[in-house]
Amino acid sequence: MHNLLQMSPESRAAFEELKEREAPKLAQRFAPRDADLFWVRAERYFQDLREPLVQLYGERPDFADYFNAIFDTAVEGYLARPHPLRLLDLERQITPDWFERPNMVGYVFYPQLYAGSLADVRQHVDYLQELGVTYLHIMSLLRPRPGKNDGGYAIMDYRSVDPELGDMETFQALAADLRERGIAVCVDLVLNHTALEHEWAQRAIAGELDYLEYYHVFADRALPDVYEQTLTEIFPDEAPGSFTFYPEMTGGGQWVWTTFYSYQWDLNYTNPAVFREMLEIMFFLANQGVDVLRLDAAPFLWKRLGTDCQNQSEVFLLIQAYRALLRIAMPGVILKAEAIVPPDALFRYIGVKTTVGKQCELAYNNQHMVNLWNGLATREATLMTKAMERAPRLLVGSAPINYIRNHDDIGWAMANEDLQAIGADPWAHRQFLNNFYTGQFPGSFARGAFFQFNPRTGDARICGMTASLAGLEIALEQDDGAAIDLAIRRILMMHAVIMARGGIPLLYMGDEIGMLNNYDYLNHPDQAGDSRWLQRPRMDWEKAARRHDLHSVEGRVFSGICKLVETRKSHPVFHNFALFQQFNHDNHQVLAFARKRHDGDLLVIANFDEHPQSVEANLTGRAGLTGHIRNLLAGHGTLDQVVGGRYYLEAYQVLWLVGED
Repeated sequence: MHNLLQMSPESRAAFEELKEREAPKLAQRFAPRDADLFWVRAERYFQDLREPLVQLYGERPDFADYFNAIFDTAVEGYLARPHPLRLLDLERQITPDWFERPNMVGYVFYPQLYAGSLADVRQHVDYLQELGVTYLHIMSLLRPRPGKNDGGYAIMDYRSVDPELGDMETFQALAADLRERGIAVCVDLVLNHTALEHEWAQRAIAGELDYLEYYHVFADRALPDVYEQTLTEIFPDEAPGSFTFYPEMTGGGQWVWTTFYSYQWDLNYTNPAVFREMLEIMFFLANQGVDVLRLDAAPFLWKRLGTDCQNQSEVFLLIQAYRALLRIAMPGVILKAEAIVPPDALFRYIGVKTTVGKQCELAYNNQHMVNLWNGLATREATLMTKAMERAPRLLVGSAPINYIRNHDDIGWAMANEDLQAIGADPWAHRQFLNNFYTGQFPGSFARGAFFQFNPRTGDARICGMTASLAGLEIALEQDDGAAIDLAIRRILMMHAVIMARGGIPLLYMGDEIGMLNNYDYLNHPDQAGDSRWLQRPRMDWEKAARRHDLHSVEGRVFSGICKLVETRKSHPVFHNFALFQQFNHDNHQVLAFARKRHDGDLLVIANFDEHPQSVEANLTGRAGLTGHIRNLLAGHGTLDQVVGGRYYLEAYQVLWLVGED
């Protein structure tokens, strides 16, 4: 085996030394086959582990000690791995594309808002199965600080569940139940910061030197002032600046780096002790039954003077080392980057060039979401088509998360060069979108709200539920049947696009039954100042009970999405591993792209306008479709939408076309 593995002499020597020291520990606890599996994986990924750690920490005189401690943590994580999860690791190594398959359909919720406690969530798993969910993102699971906590992302204890949800044993039972039903579990891991109340921060406040070094702490404003010259304020209204003064700390007070809120202390990853602590937490959560770790705020992990301290090269070294360690100890667990960044930066989170297969397996396709909403507002697909030109033709061992809405705001993160390429002024276009989705633009169908509006610059982001932004809220208020129909068509059109785009489509809780904006948050002092709570409603189970009534709004939306899910799962062309091709053609209102695989090709055509549109029918030939052309969304009948060499589409209609010989 040694001759087949690319490993430097230094890494080879380090590996043999570690194996000699650690092998007896594994041999005492496991059968020879289990121990052998660990060492086969350790040898395979040792170079991927050691190289980034050498680059990050290799100049420290205590590097060898820290490296040994990190590897010891991997051994202990493997030793603690429950038997059913070790079997799952083997299954997923045999089928490494398990998360790329057409049957992967995601759903995301706050458990408190979906059902109440984790025990209550278990009572509603049948609903998820009915919808076809096979990937469940449970947000804000871990224990947050009391009071304001950034929607649960200010963690004071990574090893316990939010008390209002239950305890870790209850979560283990839920995870086991979901696993039995074929549903993978994703949980947030807040890497960039802890809550002020976390034990590490409290010990730093008490003056313990080891824990002061877990954070970025400054005795005065000299360095913070220099850093802030190039930093971007994340929440300028609520939390201006990136540093907070704590007078109770030693020496008359200290300044602490707090990128997001004053109660969230940024961790210092230049300290390898922080890396190891977070690794222990990863392994702990994985051994409770977590399949996917969402790396919250990953772009902010490394600070560098003179930059915006986002997406620094060291971030990707950290991720590479974490992924290698997971592959050694528990390869059934994968990483998802919460990186809301421009496309070029996003690709780095899933691997480019020499880092392909060494970064996160999953990442949010934020730009695709933004371009969907842009297309609805403009009634054009030109910007999305332009952005798709720069999308990778083929992803290897990784997949995007494609979504329409989530718990956060919509920031207009389109590339300026793409806007300019279609003749739009970037600033003016973003102002148009802000006005459109807050209902201020004449003729707008949307009802949303500003988030972090800056009156000086006009910059803002947008909040709102999918249905309200797509026109359903206003249409229902006006009891306008035609407008209701158009709103439902918009909702289903966007879901049809994300279902066909590749990767994992992610449904946001309530979108599947057309739930509207949550205005109740204004009655809660802890929420009233944060308009993101507009899209954080409680699940309306009375509405959900109407999902089988095809004459109701809920039934029309739910049945439409279920049809998309069922169709997606039934055809291999929706596998993530496919060559991608976007098409320019003669109608700006229509989006067209193809996905090409050895077992079939798929052509997607979507009308972004409320009026019927047509597009040249030779797109099927350009996409390589041959034989009888069938629309998967129309059953097995003949495709009758071709007239005079053109495809005719109704308002917001989507075609999923395949060729059958």
